[in-house]
Amino acid sequence: IKGYLPFMATFAAFLTRAHDQIRMAAYSFSNIKIVGSHVGVSIGADGPSQMGLEDLALFRSIPGCAVLYPSDAYSAEACVEIIARYKGMAYLRTSRPATPILYDRKEKFKLGGSKVLRKSDQDAIAVIAAGVTVFEALKAYETLKKENIFISVIDAYSIQPLDSETLLAVVTKSNQKAIVVEDHFESGGLGEAAAMALAGKAEIHHLAVKDLPRSGEPDELLDLYGISAGHIVKTVKSHTK
Repeated sequence: IKGYLPFMATFAAFLTRAHDQIRMAAYSFSNIKIVGSHVGVSIGADGPSQMGLEDLALFRSIPGCAVLYPSDAYSAEACVEIIARYKGMAYLRTSRPATPILYDRKEKFKLGGSKVLRKSDQDAIAVIAAGVTVFEALKAYETLKKENIFISVIDAYSIQPLDSETLLAVVTKSNQKAIVVEDHFESGGLGEAAAMALAGKAEIHHLAVKDLPRSGEPDELLDLYGISAGHIVKTVKSHTK
């Protein structure tokens, strides 16, 4: 009646406690926008109790819920506008690390979109990432380029709906091989979304957090749990021989 647009923000890990309220809000066709911060092992020293590692699975399971995961400040600003304009429940996943600026203010983003950041006619495999792992993928690209191994890199910032058309087009030109890397548990996140989109059309390798995490420095944890640039490089080399 008042025309207000409700936004709610907290640590993504705490949203699991509100699952029933979120579920019932969706069943009531709520137009609420939810922001989950401090996601993944990349938050570092705060430890596992504060790490949102199940949040994508929670929100992807809700029909009609938009799920966005930006990688830098400008894409985050754009994604806030996208979910504000979206009619229905929406979830915005935000990272804690101070990531570099990747885009500029004029860059256009849309629901159901993605950004192809690296691409060539020599790509051996496509790397699909979101949030902090976009930067790990870009580091891996630079390392591999020195050895004349080329990969395409996709920022899949719209996780639901996913940009299936672009992913399929890029992966098809990358030997029909893809690596999905995400700072989330193996189940329910970007990896499963990409696997559904590419089912039967690509060879997919999934790098995700597969163990219960511990506290540590962000870079240490990204490497320990297999989602760092180094692990992307190893995976590329082992599947492009």
